[in-house]
Amino acid sequence: MRFFAFYIAYSFLWLITLLPLSVLYVFSDLFYFFIYRLLRYRRKVVSENLRFAFPEKPADERSKIEKAFYHHFCDFLFESIKTLHLSKAQFNKRFVFLNPETLNDYHQKKQSVVLVSGHYGNWEWMASAEKYIRHKYLAIYKPLANKQYDRLIKNIRKKHTSVGELVSMNDVYKEILRHIRSNQLIVTWFLGDQSPPKDYPLWINFMNRETPFYSGPEKIARKFGHAVVFMNINKVKRGYYEVEFTPLFDEPKKTSENEITLAHVKMLEDTIRKKPEYWLWSHRRWKHEKPGAD
Repeated sequence: MRFFAFYIAYSFLWLITLLPLSVLYVFSDLFYFFIYRLLRYRRKVVSENLRFAFPEKPADERSKIEKAFYHHFCDFLFESIKTLHLSKAQFNKRFVFLNPETLNDYHQKKQSVVLVSGHYGNWEWMASAEKYIRHKYLAIYKPLANKQYDRLIKNIRKKHTSVGELVSMNDVYKEILRHIRSNQLIVTWFLGDQSPPKDYPLWINFMNRETPFYSGPEKIARKFGHAVVFMNINKVKRGYYEVEFTPLFDEPKKTSENEITLAHVKMLEDTIRKKPEYWLWSHRRWKHEKPGAD
């Protein structure tokens, strides 16, 4: 039954993505009304997350951020599925890399890179990076429980890339070692705010709350000597984004424990505080409490 439902959903998505983005944004506005006003999708989660993150802001300002987030979230969903029928020319126009030379300088120096970003802007459009990044790049992702929908997401993400690979979080070390042994320079891209495995997370004060973080990017950088770069995907206007790379550590083996993780988490928080509506507030990021917390 799930298999049948998946192909109905996939066929529907495939058809509507034939429409231009300008039309899909009309659907996005209607979808906003449906999930925000009628379905009230995770309204309590978003409201609580914003209340903890911005206690200094008045309720009406937090409400504006909440509504702006839902508008962006709906746009993000339709932009993501539009990937199935978005040309490379459109991608390059809408998703602009401001300083690709930052990564390519590392390639010239024969150094691999750990790239860290967050669920901010439109991270799904990073598939267009192949035109700008000379390294082989590995996109680390957390597989969905539903195998059919997981395959759909992977198809969308692979639509515009021929030099990248989607790698499950469970296979990160194995894949990195495989490329190192093949003498390939790689960019390993992590969503640094992804919920970590339950065992031994690093707890950091993030957006005014103790938050568990995955320390995998730091461990890889320190173990293999890969440079660490933070990536910000800034939304310029509807359907247009700019990507900026900020080098954090060129010599990660000289860093102290947790220094790298603390640095990229701070970069993400600073980004969110500037334009909070573009982060994924519907994510149940704080569903677990720090052991021993009151």
